[in-house]
Amino acid sequence: MTIAAVLAAKGNEVIMAAETMTIRDVIGLLHRRKIGAVLITNESTDVVGVLSERDIIHGLATHGPDLLDMTARSIMTSPVITCRPTDSVRQVLTLITERRFRHVPVVDEGRLIGIVSIGDLVKRRIEDVEQEAAALKSYIATS
Repeated sequence: MTIAAVLAAKGNEVIMAAETMTIRDVIGLLHRRKIGAVLITNESTDVVGVLSERDIIHGLATHGPDLLDMTARSIMTSPVITCRPTDSVRQVLTLITERRFRHVPVVDEGRLIGIVSIGDLVKRRIEDVEQEAAALKSYIATS
């Protein structure tokens, strides 16, 4: 199963925030949209980072409540690690596991086309395993 198939099922919407946005405002955005990360853009709308709940927790541990008035750029994860729509779910799960992050932007020929999370990928992998098990059970029952 490819990342393109995951995006086809979940959609291509990507939530972004400006690098100058305060952490307080990013937290509000994450809360309103019920998401765990946003892509961070510069004034040219180039993606320059990812800001996740984990980044915010680390920032709070380091900076305390002053973090809320700091900018997204100050704690975002950069450079951004991406995947391609032709990558397999297994490849991207391996990448996420090895690099210890949970959100990966999907880029096709230099153009951002979506974002996948570990939750999206695990869900898809479970669906695949369930389909394989059902096919095997059906095969055994008809043999």
